Order: sequence, then C-alpha cells, then structure tokens
Amino acid sequence: MSELFTSGPARVIKSLVSHPLPRKKRAPSQEAGFSEDALRGLKDLDARSPPPGVETKPAFTPGYRRTERLSEEASAGGGLVTDHNGDEVPHYWGHRDRLRKRFLSGGHEPMPEYELLELLLFNAIPRIDVKPLAKRLLSTFGDLNGVIAASEHRILQVAGANRWVYYHLRVAEAFAQRMGQAKVLQRDIVSNWDDLITYCRTSMAHRETEQFRILFLDRKNVLIADEEQAKGTVDHVPVYPREVAKRALELNASAIILVHNHPSGDPSPSPSDVLMTEDVGAACNTIGVKVHDHVVIGKEEEYSFKAAGLIE
Repeated sequence: MSELFTSGPARVIKSLVSHPLPRKKRAPSQEAGFSEDALRGLKDLDARSPPPGVETKPAFTPGYRRTERLSEEASAGGGLVTDHNGDEVPHYWGHRDRLRKRFLSGGHEPMPEYELLELLLFNAIPRIDVKPLAKRLLSTFGDLNGVIAASEHRILQVAGANRWVYYHLRVAEAFAQRMGQAKVLQRDIVSNWDDLITYCRTSMAHRETEQFRILFLDRKNVLIADEEQAKGTVDHVPVYPREVAKRALELNASAIILVHNHPSGDPSPSPSDVLMTEDVGAACNTIGVKVHDHVVIGKEEEYSFKAAGLIE
C-alpha cells in the first residue's frame, strides 16, 4: 500500500526502472546517413523508372498547331510536310539554307523576284517563313523597284512588315543608287547618257511623290554634283529658279540638267513643268549657266525637253 502513496516524481522513476520503454529501432537509411526525405525521393524515382529491358515511348506525339501562318493560303501552298524521318514539320524548315546555296551557286538570274526579296527579308525577320510577306509586298507595289522605293508608311501597312523590313529595303536602295552614281560621277554626261538615265530611273522612277534633282556639270560636261532640291506631292514639286541659279554659282557649274519624276508613270510634261523650265533657264542665263536638258522620269520611259525641241 505504501507504494501507492509514493510522491509523483519518485513513483515515475521507480516505474521506469521496473518497466523500461521499448527502444525504437532505426531505419537502415538513417543508419547509413540518409534523411527520411531523401529516402522518399529514392522510392519515388524507383517507382517512376521502367524495369530493365523495357522499351519506353512518349505519352504523346509532339506536333505543330496549324495556325494561319502555316495554312496553305498564308504560306503559298506550304503548311506541314513530312521530313526524311517521317515527322511532320513546317514546310519552310531548311528553306533559308537551300535558297542561299542556290543563290550562291546559280546567281540571281534564274530566281524569281519573290525569292530575291526573301533573301533580303531573311535578315529582317528571323526563323519564320517570309515567302508570304515577299509575295504580299510584290503584289502591293508591283515589282522589286516599287518595293524598294516604297515609303515607310506604305511598307508598314503590309501585313507582316515591320521597321526592320523597311530598314533593309532602304539599305538595298542605297546600294543601288551608289552603284548607279559611280557610273556617272566625274564622267562626261553627254558620252554616258544611257548610264545617266539608268541612274535617274533607279533613283526616282518608282517614288510615290515628285522629286526634283539637279545635275551640275563643269565646262567639260563632267558631273560634279547631283543634288535633290525639293520634294513635293504626288503631282507637284515646288522649284525656285533663283535658288537653282544660286547653287550653280556656289558649285562653279557651267551647265545643269534638270530631272524630276512623275509618280503617275506618265512622263509627259505638264504646263507647269514647261513654265518652270523656262523660268529656270532665264535665271541661269543671267549668270552664264546653260540648261542642257530637263528630263521627266516615268515608270517605263522618260521625256527629254531637248529631244522634244523645248530647249535649244
């Protein structure tokens, strides 16, 4: 009976001594140094791993969503094609490399205009099919000349075009103009008239607004400067005879050739063109500078005031 009235702590100690608690057995992983979380991770990995010698396959087959850009209408008959492995891939995979190799091996002559434009667009738009954009640009502006000469506003209205496209078109235009200019600068214009017309057509024929340029010549009719004097609207460009004569004096020019374009494509001079030519001729005559010719550039041909007898 005395044991029943033993004080609390003493009674607990005596009970533990008489009846010790069973010792908890440690897991093998703990004895080896693994935590319980690591053990569960190993069990999960083991559950997900296939048995040895079993061939596995993906749960689903990777594919490509047929978007509008991959449709036959948007991709000019493209969409998805089957590659050499039997997989469906976008039709333009490898197209850029193939087109570049064909251009380098065979030149540009056998290539249609849209493929030449594609080569340029490769640098402006990465990784996607640019053939539809090239064809849209050509359809909108008629040909490569029209595309190269188009304004930024018009280019950005074409679906898929951006400022990088416009930038690369301007670079191409600059190369064309510099190459044409090299054939006429510091050369006798009279002896190289065809080269001059070609240069003027490259620079002006497909512009959407009128541009007025003056070619300044020395005493031997050698081109010493080609300067844009003014830009105008689709059917008018302001020209100031006094400013033309002043610039001729500054360059010590002996003669000039006037050149402007007609965005309509028809090079026939308007009454205002004839009047302006007479006014410029009168202003230059007072300082001893001769007006050799006034050439109006159209899309397909040009009009020469001198050949038509309007300039002596």
